[in-house]
Amino acid sequence: MPQQQPSKAPATQTTAPNPSSYLAMGCIMAAGALWGCIGLFNRSLSAMGISSSSIVLLRNTGACVLLGLLFLLKDRSIFQIRVRHLPFFFGTGVVSLLFFTLCYFRSQQLSSLSVAGILLYTSPTFVVVLSALVFKDPFTKRKLCALLIAFLGCTFVTGIWGGELSLSLQGLLLGLGSGFFYATYSIFGRIALAHYPPFTVTFYTFLFAGVGALFFLDREDMATASSSLWSVFLVLGLIIISTILPYLLYTKGLNDLGDSGKAAILASVEPVVASIVGILAFGEPMGLGVILGLVCILISVYILR
Repeated sequence: MPQQQPSKAPATQTTAPNPSSYLAMGCIMAAGALWGCIGLFNRSLSAMGISSSSIVLLRNTGACVLLGLLFLLKDRSIFQIRVRHLPFFFGTGVVSLLFFTLCYFRSQQLSSLSVAGILLYTSPTFVVVLSALVFKDPFTKRKLCALLIAFLGCTFVTGIWGGELSLSLQGLLLGLGSGFFYATYSIFGRIALAHYPPFTVTFYTFLFAGVGALFFLDREDMATASSSLWSVFLVLGLIIISTILPYLLYTKGLNDLGDSGKAAILASVEPVVASIVGILAFGEPMGLGVILGLVCILISVYILR
């Protein structure tokens, strides 16, 4: 943005906060909160015997189909892209979304949920570093401070300080992989947003992720997922509440905010919401770590405001 020239207008007119920035931050935090609800559906589907790879397939393919039908009826211009830009959506769909979910769900199986959650939330660090390298985003003291506090909050929430962690080399690598691939969406998505509106980016992200997930098709799992009204409800909740809505909100917020590092840190509300869901839905204990984690996340958001 070009530098403003001095004027005789009151200082309050040039220093007033930008409402669109607050709206963008709200969209990103809302996306993180909805992602935090994924365990509500994921855990219930797993209890029915559906594998993690099949849940990934249901999530990505279902989101692609629903978004496709919605945009087909509402605005077909969203489907218009250039062939030379397909690699952008291969990045957001396969590299970011598909690889992230496969690594994260497998990491949860090989290590404790606390370890998997902590390793996933190395992602803001990857985003800040990659954004500085790719987009030349400033690596400010404010951003570094917010990053450290947000990560500290995640460690409180996931219970690392309780000393009950278990970790294998494979679990470590998969956990770090989930954090890295999760981070790449903010990079690939930002590149794609320079050419297309948020809805187009979101649709083609799920199109590529859905096609890639078809390699993990399990007919028995698909039959189980459609065997009752309750299982269908859980699948739809997974697709709409914890997939389509948060990705639309996050992509919109990332587009308006224009700072991948800030967006990734703001989305760190996810583990706090996930812990609250565990407490309310599954009777998990309300510990001091959840409270401290929530405080840290709110402090990091305040720093970035």
